[in-house]
Amino acid sequence: ETGLKVTGIDFLKSQNTRQHHTDGYNIKNLVVRRGQLFQLQVNLNRELRAGDKLSLRFGIGENPLKNKGSLMSLKPEREDFNGWKISLVKKGGKECLLSVTSAPNAPVGKYNLHVKTGADVYKPEDGVIYLLFNPWCEDDVVYMASEAQKKEYVLNDTGYIYVGSAHSIYDRPWNFGQFEEFILDACMYLLDKSKLSLTDRRDPANVSRAMSALVNSNDDSGVLMGSWSGNYTNGTSPMDWIGSVTILQKYYKTKKPVRYGQCWVFAGVLNTVMRCLGVPSRCVSTFDSAHDTEENLTVDVYLNEKGEKMNSLSFDSVWNFHVWNDVWMKRKDLPDGFDGWQAIDSTPQEQSQGRFQCGPCSVKAVREGDVYLPYDSKFVYAEVNADRVYWLVKTVNGKEKYFKLGTETQDIGKNISTKAVGQNRREDITREYKYPEGSKEERMSMQRAYGFIRPSGLQPRSGYASTLQPLSGGTQPLVPKEPVTKTGLHLEITNTEPLHPGNPLEMAITVKTSTPGNWTVHLTGSCQLQYYTGKVQANLGTIKETIKLEGTSEMQIPLKIAPDAYMKTLSSMEDDVLILVTAIAEVKETNDKLTKETSMRFEYPPIKVQMPETAKLYNDFTCAFIFKNTLNVTLENCKLLVEGLGIFKMTTFEQGDIMPGRIMKSEIICTPTRLGERKIVAKLISDQIKGISTEKTITIT
Repeated sequence: ETGLKVTGIDFLKSQNTRQHHTDGYNIKNLVVRRGQLFQLQVNLNRELRAGDKLSLRFGIGENPLKNKGSLMSLKPEREDFNGWKISLVKKGGKECLLSVTSAPNAPVGKYNLHVKTGADVYKPEDGVIYLLFNPWCEDDVVYMASEAQKKEYVLNDTGYIYVGSAHSIYDRPWNFGQFEEFILDACMYLLDKSKLSLTDRRDPANVSRAMSALVNSNDDSGVLMGSWSGNYTNGTSPMDWIGSVTILQKYYKTKKPVRYGQCWVFAGVLNTVMRCLGVPSRCVSTFDSAHDTEENLTVDVYLNEKGEKMNSLSFDSVWNFHVWNDVWMKRKDLPDGFDGWQAIDSTPQEQSQGRFQCGPCSVKAVREGDVYLPYDSKFVYAEVNADRVYWLVKTVNGKEKYFKLGTETQDIGKNISTKAVGQNRREDITREYKYPEGSKEERMSMQRAYGFIRPSGLQPRSGYASTLQPLSGGTQPLVPKEPVTKTGLHLEITNTEPLHPGNPLEMAITVKTSTPGNWTVHLTGSCQLQYYTGKVQANLGTIKETIKLEGTSEMQIPLKIAPDAYMKTLSSMEDDVLILVTAIAEVKETNDKLTKETSMRFEYPPIKVQMPETAKLYNDFTCAFIFKNTLNVTLENCKLLVEGLGIFKMTTFEQGDIMPGRIMKSEIICTPTRLGERKIVAKLISDQIKGISTEKTITIT
């Protein structure tokens, strides 16, 4: 009587991965999703008989044990073990086909498969199976009904991150690359590093919270080191990344934090990690996002007498934009009604429970004002709902005194944006985060939130609160859309010519009044360069004018900055900067005051990509990148960064200096290794411009 022995296992990889939507992963092991059937073919030394003992053992972690739930021992005759199922599909000769279904709440991670027959244990090579979350399985808490949404939020490996300012939003193409080589292994390494218990690994809420902590390097030497210093010589400038792949591959290889990230880089990498693990995920950009360090729902902005914003006094700030992620799941840890999108944020801003992590915070809880729910909902609520309070700082008898200019209640948390499903355009999702300004629902939501947050009295934040001067005139909130001033005072800030680096910056402040009477308006205007975090980098110029308006009328006051006033600063900065224009108008007759600020971005000539519309798998084609410098300045130290997932690896071309009117052309030979729609992303960077991006799609047949 020969004892039963296993001679081999076929993981039926192409059939299983197709059915599990995991055929994209560039890895030799089998990758499957939980709660869904997969098949294995076991080859034996003789045919299977009635009394034979055969069991499949799936173990997770260092020392798998049955009583710890980390070892699943599956026997075909005993169908169910810890929610896992196994059955014998067919046997013929020396082969038998088994089907295995893991539990829909099984811990995600790497499982070792051994096959036990009597006393014999067979350990296949490549016997590690990767088990992921399953948005296709109705019993998995990450289940998502819409196919189109799953295709976007789980399977799309490219996309856009929206940046700029509320006044000029633009898309930055980003390669998520969740299927590229070593990315899944990097995510598994992060899971192990998180020290989450096996039970915690079942729940995407715990996993996504842990990943929001591990994507930044603070407190756990995670993936990315954040830096907003403006000096990135000992690393890669945050502006120079065009995707997550290089970052995660480098981290997995060195196990050391990669330098440097800012919010869109953190969000891009976290999006890759969550999609890679099987949790539907999207990058979310909020314009004029408050970083309210004291959770009192106000952000103070200090202006000097020239109307220039002052950095030094504010501990909190308004970022021109901030990017985080939404992940999709049922929240078993919350009362009913808070399922769906949950905000998570890996940009290290504030500690939560002693670590730099943020979320998951139910987006519905933010909208309803239920800010007592875990995790970090007060912080996220403030990011999209704080008020902006303007203070004028005057020196009186050698002492700084503060005068309140007014409060903007509808300024924060605008144009909340993500890439639309299945389309290359921006979708505005502000309504998922907040009710329409001024609606009954919004007022109720705000009252709920205020019940939990307790805003302090309106004192300026800096240490000079004792020198506070009450202002003559009303201090009711000034709402831009419906002025509550006696004069109907209204301000608009625009650019009158395109904002090209090397040209004069030509802008205008329009002052309007709309009630009968003769009005004298003192206008102060300033122009500054600022980082997207709201930090001012340079003062470029100011104007002071007194104008007379009668009844319903308006006047446009020009504000012009010569190239010499800003080009030197612009070239010396390593970050993308915005042009900030601030205006203060005071009506002499009524003491009405109004403040308005607008951030605008520089405009650049485009990069063109030339390549065929289709190409055949493994057949070379040429891709050319063409750029004409139509600006009046030489672009110094130009670099062209290009990447095409499934076509070619990230490549950098050093281009030197490009003089005005000159044309740059670079070519790359591409060999497509994957079918379907593929995208090529290119970005040009120089001392004067911090990133002109473009992309082009090619179909591989």
